[in-house]
Amino acid sequence: MEAVDLLAGLDEQQRVAAETLLGPVCLLAGAGTGKTRAITHRIAYGVATGVYAPQRVMALTFTTRAAAELGGRLRALGAGGVSSRTFHSAALRQLAYFWPQTMGGTMPRLVENKAKVIAHAAETLHLRLDTASLRDLAGEIEWRKISRLTMEQYALALPDRALPPRVTAEQALDLHRVYESVKDDRRQIDFEDVLLATAGMLEVEPRVAAQVREQYRFFVVDEYQDVSPLQQDLLDLWLGDRSDVCVVGDASQTIYSFAGASADFLLGFAGRYDDSTVLRLEQNYRSARPIVETANQLMRGRPGALDLHPVHTEPGPAPKTADFASDSAEARAVADSIAEEIRQGAAPESIAVLFRVNIQAALLERALDDVGVSTRLHGAGRFFDQREVKQALMMLKGAAVSIVGEPLFKTVSDVLRSLGWAQEPPEQRGAVRDRWESLNALMGLAEQAGESTSLKQFVDDLFTRQAGHHEPTVQAVTLATLHSAKGLEWSSVYIVGLSEGLLPISYARDDDAIDEERRLLYVGITRARDRLRLSWSHEGQGRSGQDRRPSRFLQELRIRSRDEVGSATR
Repeated sequence: MEAVDLLAGLDEQQRVAAETLLGPVCLLAGAGTGKTRAITHRIAYGVATGVYAPQRVMALTFTTRAAAELGGRLRALGAGGVSSRTFHSAALRQLAYFWPQTMGGTMPRLVENKAKVIAHAAETLHLRLDTASLRDLAGEIEWRKISRLTMEQYALALPDRALPPRVTAEQALDLHRVYESVKDDRRQIDFEDVLLATAGMLEVEPRVAAQVREQYRFFVVDEYQDVSPLQQDLLDLWLGDRSDVCVVGDASQTIYSFAGASADFLLGFAGRYDDSTVLRLEQNYRSARPIVETANQLMRGRPGALDLHPVHTEPGPAPKTADFASDSAEARAVADSIAEEIRQGAAPESIAVLFRVNIQAALLERALDDVGVSTRLHGAGRFFDQREVKQALMMLKGAAVSIVGEPLFKTVSDVLRSLGWAQEPPEQRGAVRDRWESLNALMGLAEQAGESTSLKQFVDDLFTRQAGHHEPTVQAVTLATLHSAKGLEWSSVYIVGLSEGLLPISYARDDDAIDEERRLLYVGITRARDRLRLSWSHEGQGRSGQDRRPSRFLQELRIRSRDEVGSATR
């Protein structure tokens, strides 16, 4: 691809970003503004013009899926030699390479399940902890480490930390110490140790630092609002005294402060680099005008908020709210509305229901099942980890060795039929239907591949998808927490449970925590392309859910109540 072709099709803001190749660059990119397109074309343009040697570029992000997507796009643009990694995978690669030279011997094993090690430490201290408490304490350990706090500094921070019930500050501190001791005794390190050890190695080993800096000259950091102090320290060590770094982020989408992320690095970038170039992407290509206006209204006046301008200028349905007597009534009304959308031709996979906490999913799943709508809980389990999918991949791999010349569709359908797939979906709901949906998604990939694709090529593509967590589309409505919905989008989005105590969540008590909840709602709103419904209920399940009030954010937005979702049933 010619260099000039890489700029074609970019809007004016994206083109300026793509052409600004050197020096410190900060790209403030709002939701739906094509930031991934801008940064991949920027990297590819730098490679095509000879400014970048591809093997000296490191593109960093925060999830394996995002890194795989970046890598795939770069390969399609002719920049396949660029490294696209998460912070952890980049650090792990360097640590494993240099450990024998700097420490001698082999690198310690990685902790595969932090909760199990914490449970062992808790037993040593005679603490009885449930699964939720173990998960919360794992988050505390991660927060301490990525904030680069010593045990003494963490002890000082403990009075302000939200610990699990019946765990005192003293017990939490003891648990951290015993956890580290157990890990050391087993000669293990966790993922945070990987970052800490890599940073330490670069700090004390000038030869190693020089070698790494010689390898990587140019850095791009996506989702920079999510960077932690430890990740920022590591980035600084990779850069050394150089400043060829491009950071991309949106302060309004900072929703991981509880895990150590800080938008301060994004908002303070220009202050750190006197010669920095700060650019903005504010043309929103995703959402209808009323949705963009709602998102802007929610964040107006907040630090770092961008003013999104909708490209789709035609009027669309305004986001509206509805209130219901109970959570059950809300779930039933949402389910009825979704079923009607599907009857009118909407694809189930184009619809999502978003909520604040996982426990809200159960009522929604049941209500949608009652009206015959399949669902998938996003983040509950990866597609390629499902038993039936693994079986299908192994059988297809075997078939690729023994079957030659047969049409792809026939071979794949024969294999899937042997596992229970049929052209028509089963009438049963639940696990039977879920299994069919998974196998049908594989059949859909075979149809997309076309008959010119060989079985071996198809199987190779499936294993590439598996490695990159590039999952096929399943014909089901998505149920997802607001946190897990980040980076995704749907035509129609329902956000439920918009009451005080759920959004903002009950333990968000200070201004910073409330601001984080506001940003979480902003992320949810900006997932919608065409239609957005917001709802809440007056009563939850059981006695504890009585006398709710609508979320303060709803009252700020002053959206008309009542719409096709339904009306209150009080």
